[in-house]
Amino acid sequence: MDLGISGRTAIVCAASRGLGRGCAEALADAGVNLVINARSSDVLEETAEEIRSSYGVEVTTVVGDITAEADRARVIEAAPDADILVTNAGGPPPGLWSDWGRDDFIRALDSNMLTPIALMQALLPGMCERGWGRVVNITSQSVKSPIPALGLSNSARAGLTGFVGGTSRQVASKGVVINNLLPGIHATDRANALDGNAAKSEGLSVEQVRARRAGSIPVGRYGTAKEFGATCAFLCSIHAGYMIGQNILLDGGTFNATL
Repeated sequence: MDLGISGRTAIVCAASRGLGRGCAEALADAGVNLVINARSSDVLEETAEEIRSSYGVEVTTVVGDITAEADRARVIEAAPDADILVTNAGGPPPGLWSDWGRDDFIRALDSNMLTPIALMQALLPGMCERGWGRVVNITSQSVKSPIPALGLSNSARAGLTGFVGGTSRQVASKGVVINNLLPGIHATDRANALDGNAAKSEGLSVEQVRARRAGSIPVGRYGTAKEFGATCAFLCSIHAGYMIGQNILLDGGTFNATL
């Protein structure tokens, strides 16, 4: 399928590995030029070179923490007229409700709510003026079904979802489409960290924890960054113009609901 976005420019955050990289590669495969960001220079540059050589698109790198205002400004400066924005940032650590104070919540909000909002506020005016744009926010399955140990993430991502619910409908008539992509468990560094924490707290091996979690997913496995990226690329395509403010689950069927 021709996604109709060849020659467009996308900003993809936290794109050196995992789901962010999966999205960047899928967009590059569709002919989209990229500005990719991550905190680690070596891994980011390696990723950029691999994407350039594999897909023949332009790839600009911006090293920095997307949740830091100065670094975020440099990312925006690299592509102020970006047609596509994929927001992404690591989630806060797990814990108990009694573990967290105000500063913990502020950090979670900065990372998983206020940062994507700031990026949208910077880029949406240009998209609206040009009459075309796509935004995909990588959030979490916890938006649909809160995860008890991830209360900080549950809270921040729910706030972002509310913002997108209203904003997406305000800009839709301008040709700008905003949706959220909600991953379940995928084979990424984040999953490895969560599996490691669970193994340590329960006295199990990581392999045992991973097998148990995979067994709880109807497809019987973790998702892949490649299939996640393909869905992201579709949401950025010309074919997604009638999908407005949706929360698309990619969780292998874990969330079970009629509606």
